[in-house]
This record gives sequence, structure tokens and C-alpha cells, in this order.
Amino acid sequence: MTVPAGTIASRSEFVRIRGLRYHVRRWGRPDAPMVFLGHGWLDVSATFQFMVQPLLERWQVLAPDWRGFGHTQWPADGYWFPDYVADLDALIAHYAPDTPVQLVGHSMGAQIMSLYAGLRPERVERYVCLDGLFLPDMEAARAPKVLRRWLELWPGDTRERFYPSFEALARRVRAKHPRLSPERALFIARCWGAADGYGRIRLLADPKHHLPMATLYRAAESKAIWQQVTARTLFVDAGDSIFPQAIGLEEIAARRACFRDHSVARIDGAGHMLHFDAPEATGRAIAAFLDAP
Repeated sequence: MTVPAGTIASRSEFVRIRGLRYHVRRWGRPDAPMVFLGHGWLDVSATFQFMVQPLLERWQVLAPDWRGFGHTQWPADGYWFPDYVADLDALIAHYAPDTPVQLVGHSMGAQIMSLYAGLRPERVERYVCLDGLFLPDMEAARAPKVLRRWLELWPGDTRERFYPSFEALARRVRAKHPRLSPERALFIARCWGAADGYGRIRLLADPKHHLPMATLYRAAESKAIWQQVTARTLFVDAGDSIFPQAIGLEEIAARRACFRDHSVARIDGAGHMLHFDAPEATGRAIAAFLDAP
């Protein structure tokens, strides 16, 4: 992938992880200590290009495309959240079998990596949560409706989504993320899509991600796991994000209290997609936390 002048290009690797061909994007010196970076829902690893630059003086960054996203294989039987955590466990075992690692996760990636940090506390030194852990709790009484809807809609409409050009996709990206310049919107479009060989651009995301989940999100289960986290933790909040409203300040405080050693940074003028709206500032905040003694 062509990257803008002044930035360090990534390189791609493919590894076999739990039966899937997994794509891992890497930046930095291969002998540098490792930071694992996890993207959010419907995103891909490549869009972190501008955010990772401040990290590369000291660290190398490894960023998988989660199953069903980017250039990682699509599973045939749909998506179950524990699989993402197990995938991360296998990836870390592959790349860093003997050394603790640093984790940075955005949105869905933040949830995945927070659970891993609690389930494998001895494997994680520091954890950075980028505008994440805001999923609302779901009452048990909703289970019949949720599972019935999943049964009724599966396998659903699994047709791929296409755009006539990268420029058309870039306009769609910029409509949703107006802080992006036209140039960066086009870069993200080239990260999110690929030519299909017939003059169209297909999205690099399995359409099954749009189907409803079969399970409830129970915050108490996550909290029990977060209480096992020993890694120093940084919560990086986006000043203009709407997602904290989903659970409120009291619940945010209760969730963060589960992390025994944590601090908070705020990036003003940025929405939920911190790496779109303020990538350099976000990268500097991460680097300062990871580099601190």
C-alpha cells in the first residue's frame, strides 16, 4: 500500500491462527519491543498509519486484521466474541512466546484486549484503551428476543458491498467523518476497500458482521475479568465521542475502578475515531505512557 510522504510504511505478514489465514500488519524495527494494536468494528489495521508514527522510535507495532476484517480470512460459521480473544492469545503466543507485551485497543479492539489482559495478566505489561469499554449492559430478560432474532435472521443477507471507485468510497468515509481531509479520507478508503477485478471496489469486511449477535453483553462478566488485570492502564478519551453517553459517568467510573493501576488522558477536538481525527496527538499520548518508567 502506498503511504504518504514522511511516514514509515507497514509490511504485511500472514500466519495460520486457529484455522484461519490471519493478516498482521507490522511497523518498525523487528528487533524492537512489541506493541499489539487492535482495531475496532468495521475498521482495519492499516488506518492506524498516522497514529503509530510517534511509537516507532522505540517500539515496533503489530496490528492484526481481526477475523472477517481486512485481509484476514472470513470464518464460515459467523462470529462469537470469545474467538477474538482466543485469536489474540494465539497471535501473542506466536510472536512473543516468552516476553510480556504492550496492548493498545480501540473500541471493539479495546474490549478484546481488556479481556485478554485480565485472562493472561502475566503476559501484559501495559494496556491502553482508546475510547472503549462503553457497551451497555443487557438484562437477562432480553435473551429470548435476542436469540430468537438471531435464529430468524441467520444467515441473512451476506452479499458483499461495492462502490464504483475509491473516490466514491472516500466521499462516503468523509461524510461520516467530516474532520478528515480529502486526502486522508481517500487513504482510508484504500484501506477499507479493494478492487474486485470488475471495475468496482469491495469493502474488506464480511457482511455477516451486520447480523445480530446471538449473545447478550453482561458487564458484570467483563468486570470480573478486568479485576484480574495487573497491567498499568491508560484510558484515552475522545473529547467529542458520543459513546460514553451509552453508560453514563457513574458506570464509566465503576468499570475503570476494576483496573487497579490506571490513569486517564483526554484528546480534545476528536470523536470516537481518534486515529482519524487526532492521530498524531493520540500516538504521542500512547508513546508517553508506554515510554514512562
